[in-house]
Amino acid sequence: MTGPTASGKTALALQFAAEQGLEILSMDSMAVYRHMDIGTAKPTAAERAAVPHHLLDLVEPSESFDTARWCEAAAAALQDVQRRGRRALFVGGTPLYLMAFFKGLMQTPPADAELRAALEDRERAEPGCLHAELQHLDPDAAARIHRHDLRRLVRAHEVLQLTGKPISSQQQHFDREEWQRPCRIVAVQRQRDDLHERVKARTEWMLDAGLLAETERIEQQGGFSVTAGAAIGYAECRDFLRGRYKDREELRNRIRRNTHRLIRRQTTWLRRLQQARWLEPDAGTAALHAALQADA
Repeated sequence: MTGPTASGKTALALQFAAEQGLEILSMDSMAVYRHMDIGTAKPTAAERAAVPHHLLDLVEPSESFDTARWCEAAAAALQDVQRRGRRALFVGGTPLYLMAFFKGLMQTPPADAELRAALEDRERAEPGCLHAELQHLDPDAAARIHRHDLRRLVRAHEVLQLTGKPISSQQQHFDREEWQRPCRIVAVQRQRDDLHERVKARTEWMLDAGLLAETERIEQQGGFSVTAGAAIGYAECRDFLRGRYKDREELRNRIRRNTHRLIRRQTTWLRRLQQARWLEPDAGTAALHAALQADA
């Protein structure tokens, strides 16, 4: 079960899992980090007590974590759930995790720490240079990657330099019809205006709940890796704490704007899944059950 941020998939999934006796496997790329609780809207202690959750709090925010590691952890968690005679429900808004686990990982080169550091240094010295170069070298990738998304920009350049092939051509791997693991996909959707109101409320809740203080604690207790530090909410709070925004109103607006950008990217990914069944979040668990059973 998937859907863009703030679509309401988590609440629906919790109710459905409780009714059906399922265990939830998180497909959220930022919920893997410990202590990053408010900004990732992790399930509460009460929700975890009601429904077993997996793939949360796997590493410290200062650690590097990638899709390959998540796929390994997901395979182990799924095996454990099935070994105990239980059933799993994957839930989350990271389409790359969904595609990588169920279609299989692309064959791409491992990370090159020295090359990554050099690329990051270039971007810091000349902000915007990596995206500008990518527009010439791999325009398809540049169109999908925001110019401030340092992690993905660095990876695109890294793959190109190490293989001589653009990352966009390798990403066609996900467009093939074959699936490594069988699955049925339900995606939650909301009307645009409704989603915008929910993003507004979500942002207010995170800030009122102490997102700035949570960010500051993590900075003081080891800091963020490049990937963790790019998480929406935390990235903006870090900029605010460095004095890059004039006031909290600008912080609030930046988080909302970048959340909307994330939602557009998530939706673009999910629309590629022709077999996905789209569901209104208020349709209820009976409709979700019917969608998951369709063509089974």
